[in-house]
Order: sequence, then C-alpha cells, then structure tokens
Amino acid sequence: MARVAASARGCLCDRYSRGAARGLVNRISWQSDRVLSVIRNLSEAQIARVLTYEELIPAMERALAAFSAGEVIQPVRSVLTLEPGQRYLGVMPAATHEAMGAKLVSFYPKNAGTEVPTHMASIALFESATGRPLAFLDGRLITEMRTAAVSAAVTRHLAPGEAKVLALIGSGVQARAHLEALRHVRRFEEVRVWSPTPAHAQRFAADTGARALDPEDAVRGADVIVVATSAREPVLKGAWLKPGAHVNAVGAPRPDWRELDDDLMLGCTLIVDSREGALKESGDVILSGAPIFAEAGEVFANLRRPAQGVTTVFKSLGLAVEDIATARLVYDALSLG
Repeated sequence: MARVAASARGCLCDRYSRGAARGLVNRISWQSDRVLSVIRNLSEAQIARVLTYEELIPAMERALAAFSAGEVIQPVRSVLTLEPGQRYLGVMPAATHEAMGAKLVSFYPKNAGTEVPTHMASIALFESATGRPLAFLDGRLITEMRTAAVSAAVTRHLAPGEAKVLALIGSGVQARAHLEALRHVRRFEEVRVWSPTPAHAQRFAADTGARALDPEDAVRGADVIVVATSAREPVLKGAWLKPGAHVNAVGAPRPDWRELDDDLMLGCTLIVDSREGALKESGDVILSGAPIFAEAGEVFANLRRPAQGVTTVFKSLGLAVEDIATARLVYDALSLG
C-alpha cells in the first residue's frame, strides 16, 4: 500500500510539475509575444511627419560630440562591393548610452537618373540597457536628412556669420536637402546651382529660385559651397574659392573617388566626421594626403577651432551614430505622439 501511495503521489507530482511547466512556458511565451508586439515598423511617411531640422541639427551636434569624446562604440562601416562603381551594400552598427542598432544601406550609383534612389536603407533600433528591439525604420529619408543636418551644424560653427551666397554643386536629393537644412543656420540672399546634366540644374533652379550656372561661375564669390555629386574625379577647384569660404563635401565616398582637387584639399583647414573613417574611405583625403585638423565633434565641443578667415572643408562620409541618434529621435517622437 505504501508503494501504491508513493506511486500515486509521484504521478500527482509529475502531473503538477508538467502543469506548472506548461504554465511557465505559456507565461514566458505571452511575455515574449508582448515584447515582440511592441516592435514598430516605421515607414518613410511616418518619419516625415515628426523629423524636423530644428530638432535634428542639434541632435547631430550631440551625437558627433559624443562620438569624438569616445562615448560611442562604432566600427568603420563594412562595405560589400557587388559591382565596382555601380552596386554596394554597407553595414553600419553603433551603440550609445541612449540606443543601439545598425543600418543596412544600398548605394547604387547605377540608379542615377532613374526613378529608383541611389541610396536606400533600413535601420534596426534597440534599447541599449536591455537589448530590447524597439523598431525597424525606413532609412532613406533619415539618411538624406541627417547628412544635411550634420553639414548644417558644421556650417553654423565654421561659415562666416555674414554668409549670403550659397553654391550647390549637384542638383539631386542631397542638394535639395542641404538647401533646406542650411537655411536654418544662415540667411542666404543668393543660391546658385550647377549639375553635370544641365536639364537637372535648370529644373532645380525653376523649383527653388536658384540660378543655374557653370561650376566656376557658381562657386566664385560664394560663401558656402556644397558638393553633392556622384563624381569620380574632382569637380571643385580650389582656385575658384574666395578666402574664408566654407565647403561641405558629401560625395565621393570611396577611397579611389574624388570630388575636390589637391589645391583645395591642401590649402584648406580640413574637418571630417571620423578620422578613422576618412583615412579608410575618403579618396579626397587619402589621395591628396591632406592633414586632418579636427573631427566635427571636436568642433562642436569647442575643443578645436580653425583660425579666423581660413578656408574650411568638411568632408562628410556619414556615421552610424548619426543614423541611430536620428532613429531614436523619431521613435521617441512617435511614441509620445
């Protein structure tokens, strides 16, 4: 009888244990589903409703100051070459105190002139403290706006306060984004544009009120110049610039590509977003041998300041921390909304 009772108790215990285990699994599954259910998929339209240059420009200053202070974990981007000169895939992870994540970005110069953008991207955003996934965000608009916002932040610190003339070398997405962003930091009385495709420059001019000119005429006398092209060889010459002008150069993102000539690179005070990145990725920096004066984050933190009246060049390659900080800004804005 004792053996029978023990056996019965064992069966009851087994059944209870199995029931408790099923309950625990169900609770874990419910909690996991609950966590996963709050992962958001944010479209470009949703992002466009909340992302503004008024908030983005100072956010980029903070992000790059943290990067230059060593407060960001971020390797140089990894780039897969699918077709030299035509098709690339970049992988860009970063972690900060506020957020972490990664951007996958396709760079397809072969799409230029078609309805398909040359840059498309997706960003995965995580919570740094717990590792919890927060959102997947369309990255095209974020990439467009954060690039222009960083240039605007640098321009605010380096361009002459009385800057009145803006020259845009290139008439694509980045030219339009820079025109909008730079108007938040300087009041331009004249905007000039040049494009290697004259019809594109004319269309840009008609849409924005800019003057379409040849490149030298567009640049001579300009206070701020933006170079945003798919050039492989220099399109901007140092001989065209007036002393004290400021240049934002956001194209030529490959180590064997150029958009600025040696006269400009060797005659300027050079600012980059990342020393390590520029020395690995920027043909303008690598092939000219130009010395790097400072990172943008050092300028924002008032650790480095160019001399008054010098010509300055900001060579922008784009950093993952910019994408993650922008994604967090968007996520928080939509969560509060």
